[in-house]
Amino acid sequence: MRTLPDKISALELPSGTVNIDEAGYITTPDLWTREFAEYVAAGEGIELTPDHWEIIDFVRESYGEHRVAVDVRHVLKRLQNKLGVSKHDAKMRMLELFPYGYVKQAVKMAGMKQPRAWSTG
Repeated sequence: MRTLPDKISALELPSGTVNIDEAGYITTPDLWTREFAEYVAAGEGIELTPDHWEIIDFVRESYGEHRVAVDVRHVLKRLQNKLGVSKHDAKMRMLELFPYGYVKQAVKMAGMKQPRAWSTG
């Protein structure tokens, strides 16, 4: 859990300026753009595919409805249903897409604030 205040910096994108914290998470999720996701993905060495976008878009849709980042178990359930696979295989697919984890990569690319504490990353 973080205890120190964030150092905020401005990130200039063609779509506009967004503020990010020290870890690169956007500070205002409503200012998210697809360019932001592409910027984060490039920094993580990930070329976004339609499978990545499906998860990012699901996180964004859930945020739009509930105003919080969706828990990974809901994303895994969606993958299970879409792919017709077990929970284990859905987790493995998630790790193929986002090898450093749901929170560090998928949540960040989807423009969510960095969680203060997260138990299911």
